Amino acid sequence: MIVNMSDNATEQQIDHIIQRIREAGFQPHVTRGTERTIVAAVGSGGRRHEIEALSVAPGVDNVVAIAQPFKLVSRQTRPQPSVVSVGEGKTGGVKIGGPEVVVIAGPCSVESREQLLETAQGVKRAGATMLRGGAYKPRTSPYEFQGLGIEALKILREARELTGLPVVTEVMSTEDLDLICEYADMLQVGARNMQNFALLRRLATIKKPILLKRGPSADPRLRSRNGCWRRNTCFPAETIRLCSASAELRPSKPACATLSI
Repeated sequence: MIVNMSDNATEQQIDHIIQRIREAGFQPHVTRGTERTIVAAVGSGGRRHEIEALSVAPGVDNVVAIAQPFKLVSRQTRPQPSVVSVGEGKTGGVKIGGPEVVVIAGPCSVESREQLLETAQGVKRAGATMLRGGAYKPRTSPYEFQGLGIEALKILREARELTGLPVVTEVMSTEDLDLICEYADMLQVGARNMQNFALLRRLATIKKPILLKRGPSADPRLRSRNGCWRRNTCFPAETIRLCSASAELRPSKPACATLSI
């Protein structure tokens, strides 16, 4: 359920609603808009009647139920479009979800320093705004190239310093997460790991933006993606830092990877 605060609600009244939601057995998530504040009561097993009773509390406009199962990414909870900032830079990094089109380009895997630096300069000249490259690569056969690991991460960092492009690379396990966070600006979860819930839970605790790639077996109606979003957004966090990329191949459309917020 969500509690819509009135336009003139005070901080003391908002804090009171947050405390009452906790006392009712729910987890409060606060969204502060330009005109009003929304407090979502997330969780199960709490006392719904206590939340409904908050409709008469000072500073509350109304209390409504959230219809969607993916509460934290619902438009009822977050009416404004999400804008994900990647990297730092002079202007605060690349903005995904804003008015500008963001293009991420680069090799599937980092195979050598020369290959990546040449590619990085090429994609920058072509107009790309972010650089991708795999340091760790999932392969079907154990005898195939598995990526350069930390050496590739160092090359990616060098390419970022050379071109100014924020870096995206794939994370495959929780064991490599801390190391990759030292080098990458955005972490990619591959299609094979889109339902690796142990990894998604760990990713929800970091401050880096996440690129979640949906596999061809995902529900085309996006139910699977929303399920992954629920796994990644059911923890205390001020903002949603999750994008999704489609890996679907459709006969009526050319093969492509698309970003959506």
